[in-house]
Amino acid sequence: MNPKSHWFSRRALLQGLLAGTAATAITTASRRAMSNGRARRLIVFYFPDGIAGRSQDGMGTLWWASGAGSSLMLSESLQPLEARKGDCVFVRGLHMGSTDEGSHPGGAKKLLTNKDGGGGSSIDQHLANTVGREAMHRHLYLGVQANANNASGDKFISYPSAGVTVPPEDDPIRAFRRLFGSGTVGGTPQPAPMTSDLDDDRSVIDTALADLNDLKTRAGASEAAKLDLHLEALRELETRLRAMSGSMMMGMTPPASCSSPRLDYAELTGAALYAPENFPRILKAQTDLMVTAMACGLTKVGVIQNSQHTSELIMSRFMGSEMFDAGFDMRSHQASHYGARQDRTNRLFADYIKQRRWWVAQFAYLLEQLRARPEGDGTMLDNSVVLLCSEVSDGNTHSHSDMPFVVAGRGGGCVSTGRVIEQNRRHGDLLAALAGAMGERLSGWGDGSGEWLPGLVT
Repeated sequence: MNPKSHWFSRRALLQGLLAGTAATAITTASRRAMSNGRARRLIVFYFPDGIAGRSQDGMGTLWWASGAGSSLMLSESLQPLEARKGDCVFVRGLHMGSTDEGSHPGGAKKLLTNKDGGGGSSIDQHLANTVGREAMHRHLYLGVQANANNASGDKFISYPSAGVTVPPEDDPIRAFRRLFGSGTVGGTPQPAPMTSDLDDDRSVIDTALADLNDLKTRAGASEAAKLDLHLEALRELETRLRAMSGSMMMGMTPPASCSSPRLDYAELTGAALYAPENFPRILKAQTDLMVTAMACGLTKVGVIQNSQHTSELIMSRFMGSEMFDAGFDMRSHQASHYGARQDRTNRLFADYIKQRRWWVAQFAYLLEQLRARPEGDGTMLDNSVVLLCSEVSDGNTHSHSDMPFVVAGRGGGCVSTGRVIEQNRRHGDLLAALAGAMGERLSGWGDGSGEWLPGLVT
């Protein structure tokens, strides 16, 4: 088989992206204007099976940060955030209530709803229908093997209404089609041309530049500036696709990409989409796709769900990671039950810490991608609020107390970062504060105190 036969045409991809960019500029030209000092977007980044919290033998947690500013110190588990700790608020002391304490499913139900028993909608769905209602896609729910093993509804964390979940989209290619239109990729991958497309040095963007400049003159100043940002991102993608084409000509497999058309379509369908060794590639694609969709103004509210609670994900198959072990299968939930002692000689515990650090590193990658994109007087990260979360606190006890929440991004100026906030209260107050950062004035969320988390949002 031709090694190019399962790769989408670079030129067709860029043409589809250009069409999506133009459509976005037109449909949003007269709609938005976020207030100064408010976040333009919310992204929730979920990982399964909690953290190494306070152990049953009285040892301290290996998760939390301490201090503030230049004295802010990160734990071993949080170390991958060292370069971005100044962009984060480490929130500790929050609990999700005693109902279903000790339960993974109960934690997943309360995580974004803050309703005992899982009643009510989740904060992401609420915001999608309020501050995000004018976006082309109100809500973007991307999963990474979240639907594995025919997952039941209680495995998901996003609730459009009380007791009703929706499954995330696990396939980056289907997600890309939904976002950028059916014209970008075909229903069945077609063989890539042996010449013309891969060898053509003409820029697709340059060939359409006259039309794009005309669009800019009609779009208004703010939309013209946004269109310039889109074009800059597309030029970067085109450059990377050219490099990818060269690697294919040499018989090399390109790395996981920021858009699903750069992935081997056949490899990541069916069982391969749920093969544990492919998990890191899929997560990178979904993360990059989320950032691109946000940069293009297609959505303001997004959730990335990594696997599912009580995860059977074999993380020891992640080649190149510190967890990799070709001769031993270590699952996420398996490692979380390391026992009463946080003992490094216990392989379960040692691997569990490595797993938690890997999740934090993936969150750090998301923050870096947001930071790499200029926006206004800063970057996308400056204008975002991003929440790192799991459905339980300590993975071994399934505790719902002292939950592992990290908030990143300055929310357009309303969030002061580089510090620790400690409050003994329901986590719904944090969710309400995040909504406030988006400009949604909530008195509380779910079964919280009816207040915003003090000190997070100004």
